[in-house]
Amino acid sequence: MSEIPQDLLYTEDHEYVKATDDPNVVAVGITDYAQGELGDVVYVELPKPGASFGKHDVFGTIEAVKAVSELFSPVAGEVVEVNSRLDGEPALVNTTPYTDGWMVKIRVSDASQKAGLLNAAAYKAHLGE
Repeated sequence: MSEIPQDLLYTEDHEYVKATDDPNVVAVGITDYAQGELGDVVYVELPKPGASFGKHDVFGTIEAVKAVSELFSPVAGEVVEVNSRLDGEPALVNTTPYTDGWMVKIRVSDASQKAGLLNAAAYKAHLGE
């Protein structure tokens, strides 16, 4: 059974949105379920700070031993920070997806977009758990 923290929001594509100290900025990564399905992550390609994305735009790729998958932005906005630790330690996505394994921080262009995301119970139901 996957770990699904109650305080996060989720997409049906298995990305999560986590609040930060700045109410306009969210941390984005992939869920425990997603990293488990991918297997051992060997490389993460992320955008540079300053890049802007629309909701559901591809913002990067994640490469695992089994597959390469696209990463979709759960909200529209501008990347303000990238987790550079993933360059040398991509396995953080496997071991600590919700803490050290976050991928980008995005300044959300419209906070109402978060309303379309799933809460923990809805994401759990989406997974059929």
